[in-house]
Amino acid sequence: MKNTINKISLIIPVYNEEENLRDLYQEITRSLSGLTCDWEMVLVDDGSTDASLSIIRELSAADPRVRFVTFAGNCGQSAAFAAGFCYAGGDVVVTLDADLQNDPADIPGMLKVYSQGVDMVIGWRVKRKDTFIKRYASRLANWVRNAISRETVRDTGCSLKVMRAEMVRRIPMFTGMHRFLPTLMKLEGARVAEVPVNHRPRSKGVSKYGIWDRAWASAYDLLAVRWMQKRHIGYVVSDTNLNKH
Repeated sequence: MKNTINKISLIIPVYNEEENLRDLYQEITRSLSGLTCDWEMVLVDDGSTDASLSIIRELSAADPRVRFVTFAGNCGQSAAFAAGFCYAGGDVVVTLDADLQNDPADIPGMLKVYSQGVDMVIGWRVKRKDTFIKRYASRLANWVRNAISRETVRDTGCSLKVMRAEMVRRIPMFTGMHRFLPTLMKLEGARVAEVPVNHRPRSKGVSKYGIWDRAWASAYDLLAVRWMQKRHIGYVVSDTNLNKH
């Protein structure tokens, strides 16, 4: 059965990305100009200390489709995504980074795949534009995650994803959650597809995440995800005469 898309919410965590935000907005509006459904951007300012919040307010004042959530301090990517899911008004959510390494031009194609009847579409960065060390660390982390969580996802670290909003809101929220969204969505019964996407080198600003800090955090979170897989309660109701309250 094909999916109908009424409104799309783009969830974008922002932490000290003042140099990229205006370009990001321009690329998104250009890439989504051909869509027939409504869309919005939900920018989640994760305690930025530069001019990011001022630029976000400027963009929001000029375009009502740009909404924002501001944290009092830095809480991390998972918290930003969780807040975005909570405040999103669309029936479909799209996640991506604010650093312009994800290409907004890939979104319409991913939405087409989603409309064919899946619940989640994952971006697969076939040609990574990162340093050798970062690519190697990412491949190793991806292999470890797949081995322990019994997954086959090619690129768990790609932030560019399309998801059914009502399903992603049922996912338990915890630090590190964003790294395991495909697995957690599958626990909710999601049908997941992967598509190749463009990946670009960072041209402005600096990366906010260290390779080894992220590796240690992922290893710790992975044990929690494996526990959830083993203890997950799954059932299918075939009939009931009870009204949902």
